[in-house]
Amino acid sequence: MDSLQQAAEAFVAMAHRIVWCNAASVDVEGRPRSRVLHPIWDWDGKQLTGWIATSPTATKRQHFQAHPYLSLNYWHPDQDTCVAECRAQWAFDVETKRAIWEKFKAAPEPVGYDPAIVPAWAAPEADNFAVIKLEPWRLRVFPGTLLLKGEGTALNWEED
Repeated sequence: MDSLQQAAEAFVAMAHRIVWCNAASVDVEGRPRSRVLHPIWDWDGKQLTGWIATSPTATKRQHFQAHPYLSLNYWHPDQDTCVAECRAQWAFDVETKRAIWEKFKAAPEPVGYDPAIVPAWAAPEADNFAVIKLEPWRLRVFPGTLLLKGEGTALNWEED
């Protein structure tokens, strides 16, 4: 098993168990800005891709126009943490929005949910619903539960 596969599989398992992450972007003046988001991840055996269902606020649009990147940090009280440093790209086309809407609806809890519960998102075609596509260039998986017992290994992967 190569380092990407090992890190990606461990990352997805941990991220989907923890669900919510701190997502940091950089504004037009180079200052960091954090928010809590709920991505869903796909590992196809070769590439890891994340998806965030969100509102395309002016702030997020400005940040990604200046710096199209997100740092995503998941943390659990048992000290399990994982991080994905990603390129971030908006998806406004209806086909992608519908596909990701359905992906969230079909996924098992706790990562899966019905996006229609968000009052502002009447439907995937709504203007105030968009998707952020995430393409990691760096992953870190730190199984704190095991490491605190002297077991397990932290996993790291970085794009060439």
